Amino acid sequence: MSDAAEPSLLTRREGALGLLTMNRPKALNALDQAMIDGFGAAIAAWRDDASLRAVLLDGAGGRAFCAGGDVRAIRTAALADDQATIERFFSTEYAVNQGIAEFGKPWISLIDGVCMGGGIGVAVHGSHRIVTEHALLAMPETAIALFPDVGTSYVLPRLPGKIGLWLALTGARLKGADAVHAGFATHYVPRDAVPALRAALSGGDADAVARFVAPPPPASFAAHREAIDRCFGAGDLPAILDALEAEGTEWAEEQRSILLRMSPTSLSVSHELLARGAEQSLRECLAMELALTRVVVNHHPDFVEGVRSVLVDKDGAPHWQPATIEEVDPVAIAGMFAA
Repeated sequence: MSDAAEPSLLTRREGALGLLTMNRPKALNALDQAMIDGFGAAIAAWRDDASLRAVLLDGAGGRAFCAGGDVRAIRTAALADDQATIERFFSTEYAVNQGIAEFGKPWISLIDGVCMGGGIGVAVHGSHRIVTEHALLAMPETAIALFPDVGTSYVLPRLPGKIGLWLALTGARLKGADAVHAGFATHYVPRDAVPALRAALSGGDADAVARFVAPPPPASFAAHREAIDRCFGAGDLPAILDALEAEGTEWAEEQRSILLRMSPTSLSVSHELLARGAEQSLRECLAMELALTRVVVNHHPDFVEGVRSVLVDKDGAPHWQPATIEEVDPVAIAGMFAA
């Protein structure tokens, strides 16, 4: 099936259940503007429809729920200084995130495959985030010099301990069971049970989910749980790096190496963003994120360079400006939030 053969978001009804399928399988269901507009239209049409009892959201193709926003297209717009396209994308995407949070009915996301960035955004604000053993969740924005957005500046600081900051800074990938233990997902359902779960949900009864839930396996990060809190709770970025070095374990050295590869500016922005987000409402967090996109995407060179390195040329050799955390000016970071 060609991604262009059908709408990028399939919308249909099965009785009391509204079904949404992200339908760009060749692009791992990355969110484009048409898909975001489709979400907005469905939310507007269904939120006050008394005949609709629940929404079920999934991704086409079998490989991904949604790999995130179409940041390559955003990079193209940034290179063309097309600020209107960038503004429309992020403002409408974040409105969808808010709309899901305020939907008022069960919003059931079935995550069976890759779910990153913008894919997290269309799931995490809903009532049910169901993962299978094949789910893989992450917020990898610091690798492309963006920051954890789509309302995760609200969600991540509210995960247990310092798990949210660890995920935000390193882009660590969580398997399905990990996501439940971290608080990103709400239910673990084995893939073999998914067809029966779909059938049970056809009447719009979200309570049917409980009949298919299985105990998740232990978290893969369980052995490092205390170290996550200890190291990522150490203070500012230099303090976190020092704490990881002092930890003296293979895991800690791996985390430190990851941080040293990320955009120093993005790490600094993300650290400050989560600190502020911990004290704000979701609506305030989304407004803060939108304001940041105008600076980070339109005016800082690292975003264009990060997307080039990771997704365009795929050379893994970004040239960050500045190149090190020590060179980042705290006044400049504060200015990004004041812009």
